[in-house]
Amino acid sequence: MRLVSSSFLSSIRFPFSWARGALPALVGACCALAGVAAQAACPPSAIGSLERSRSSSDQRSGADRGLLWRIEKDGRTSWLYGTIHLGRAPWLRPGPTVQRALGQSDALALEIDVRDPAAMKPLTQPADPALVARLLSGERARRLARQNEIACVTPGANATLQPILQVTALTGLAGRADGLYPDFGIDEMLAVWARNANKPVFALENPAAQLEMLTGGSEEEEAAQIDSALDELESGQLRAQLKELADAWGRSDLARLARYPEWCDCMRTPAEQRLMTRLLDDRNPILAAGIARMHDGGQRVFAAVGALHMIGAQGLPTLLAAQGFTVTEVLPGERGTLPAAAEEPEAEAAAAPPVRSARGSRSAKAAPVRGKAGARAAAPAKGTKAAPKGAKPAAKAPAKSAAKPAAKTPAKPAASKTRR
Repeated sequence: MRLVSSSFLSSIRFPFSWARGALPALVGACCALAGVAAQAACPPSAIGSLERSRSSSDQRSGADRGLLWRIEKDGRTSWLYGTIHLGRAPWLRPGPTVQRALGQSDALALEIDVRDPAAMKPLTQPADPALVARLLSGERARRLARQNEIACVTPGANATLQPILQVTALTGLAGRADGLYPDFGIDEMLAVWARNANKPVFALENPAAQLEMLTGGSEEEEAAQIDSALDELESGQLRAQLKELADAWGRSDLARLARYPEWCDCMRTPAEQRLMTRLLDDRNPILAAGIARMHDGGQRVFAAVGALHMIGAQGLPTLLAAQGFTVTEVLPGERGTLPAAAEEPEAEAAAAPPVRSARGSRSAKAAPVRGKAGARAAAPAKGTKAAPKGAKPAAKAPAKSAAKPAAKTPAKPAASKTRR
């Protein structure tokens, strides 16, 4: 079976042959899992890449990247941001539009919070040695060892992990030659920013549930996914796919990302199609329910999940519109037009100097899309984290905001797509 990407990363978390689907699910987990040895023949390290980028204009100024929607309901504005789970050093700093949206939010919601040791335990605890022996033996073990050697992973560094995670750690390293590192994953950068700004960080999913999704619930499915991942690592296809996906994200190319199933070459078999469904369609309602629950609890939430969760009829913008949110495309649609709010907190992105948000920009007149009026949010799904205890109730009147509310338009059916 072919690899699927990780939405991305994909979160970038990207479905579509194996690794690209797994990466989005694990967000930055692969960064924490892989032990990389420093050798002359190895790809440049993340630290080396960061040092080289410090003097670049991109690192100094920051540019808007990725996909951003404004979602409004009950007089409050929240945000939906499509991320990628790998990144380049110049991407560490959010662009001005994203910075202002972050500053106007009360909390950050991620797929999972890789900085929460308790939550990450299911992904880092030792696997059953008998399972590892059954799935990683013979020719498959030799192939995995060869890929670890090529990736400069210290021998035995990941040997006790769940077999599927041993391969996932490698897929996260495949883009280093092109300047892409799990260390610079956008989700991770946002988590650092939020904590520096004293904003709470919440997880929308349960890592244990993500692991079950990756394994497919059976040893046979897990073995097939491992073989597919090794195929793509050996052929070099994974590296090429990661670069194309990252480049599309970096230029906020929503049209290209929306056509991902057409060019990923990752849905040729029933097994690949099942994996795509598990990675995206089965998770999106859970993610949407968690975002809606936090917003309905009185918080202005900045929800950052893999960009591939945004596309299609089952994408998060469409699902949230069906739950009564007014959903308006900001990036790429209104690039640079988000008005600044008064008293925005100044925070420093990971390994980057602080940047002040630009002020005085005017709001663009974009045509929002109405979801079904009064639609009830999906029931809380198992594994999602509810809004924190004591959250303020939904405001009875529109909250004060520097951003003007979007103009009302006729209600759209639940299945309709959001418009620019």
